[in-house]
Amino acid sequence: MKTFKMKNLVLLLVATVTFGFAQAQDPKKLLSEVSAKAKGYDNILIDFKYNLSNAKEGINQDTRGDVTIHGEKYVLNMLGTTTMFDGSSIYTVVPEDEEVTISKYNPAEDKQITPSKMLTFYEKGYNYKMDITQTIKGRKIQFVKLIPIDSKAEIKDILLGIDAQTKHIYKLIQTDANGTKYTLTVNSFKTNQPISKAMFTFDEAKYKKDGYYINKLD
Repeated sequence: MKTFKMKNLVLLLVATVTFGFAQAQDPKKLLSEVSAKAKGYDNILIDFKYNLSNAKEGINQDTRGDVTIHGEKYVLNMLGTTTMFDGSSIYTVVPEDEEVTISKYNPAEDKQITPSKMLTFYEKGYNYKMDITQTIKGRKIQFVKLIPIDSKAEIKDILLGIDAQTKHIYKLIQTDANGTKYTLTVNSFKTNQPISKAMFTFDEAKYKKDGYYINKLD
């Protein structure tokens, strides 16, 4: 269940990092313009609230997390787990189990997403349209809807709520075909912050010293 949540969270973060706000009638043009802007940041730090719900199954779970992104590298903290990508390998650290899983990144596998793909994933496979505008807590939020072209896709649609003043995503709502809804609300979105390069370097010796089991996948 935790792996499933993390997979869907990364998909949500994909869109959160990618999109901002611009006055444009063509939603595809808007997304392309904001993608170019996001690529101009040296790094991005996001603190967020995450909700998983399914009315039919009686599920409604809240949690929070944060992610730091630098180029293709990232560190994601959520549900007591840290996931790090250093550009070639993905490291999943679970302190509760004292275990680290290391897997090589394979660009041929769509389920493995790096921030570089996060900035372009929407360019193929989606139709776009402007949706409603709402005022939420005194903030003007413009929603854009993404609908998969593939009628058999697991995702029914994605709604992006864009703060007109800050030009950043305020809320993202992904609804799956089975009725499961993933809602990500950004608490803070910071860019070009002073961060250590060592943040994206995995220290295997340290974890071995602390008694962690290192699970290396082929």
